[in-house]
Amino acid sequence: MRCYLSTSSILHSWFVKLTNVTQVNTEAGIPKHTRKRNYPLTYEQRQFPKLIGHTKTWNTFNTSNLRDGKRKAEIVRDDLFLRQFIYGTWHSLFASELIIKRRHNMIILSGLVTRTIHPRRMYFLIGYTEEILSALLKTPVKMEIQTIDSKDDVIFTYW
Repeated sequence: MRCYLSTSSILHSWFVKLTNVTQVNTEAGIPKHTRKRNYPLTYEQRQFPKLIGHTKTWNTFNTSNLRDGKRKAEIVRDDLFLRQFIYGTWHSLFASELIIKRRHNMIILSGLVTRTIHPRRMYFLIGYTEEILSALLKTPVKMEIQTIDSKDDVIFTYW
């Protein structure tokens, strides 16, 4: 095993001692194969993290992390609150990840929702979510959702 940090043998032996055998071949964000290849993955989950910016995009669009960006911590906190609020209000209705887009002063929430409830209830949930979040976050919130028949329509491949 060769250490690319330095050519020093002391540093190499120190690095090898810190490396655990179980952590050698693990990577974050990449699902493990199952024996029967029966674990369903969506298109977004199938794209590996190294492809972010090429074939995959971020789930949150904002410009606060740029140089001299303002309200960095507040925006992260707001995004976490938005995700928990949506997944709690729209319990088991979202078939995909929630996408949060920030344009100027407006927050746009988008995603795929299953058609398991009556359309009147869905319109109520959209209005309720927009009004409550607009009042809590003090910014206009808009929901752009698309409906699908079942969660099986989102499956891209089995892993």
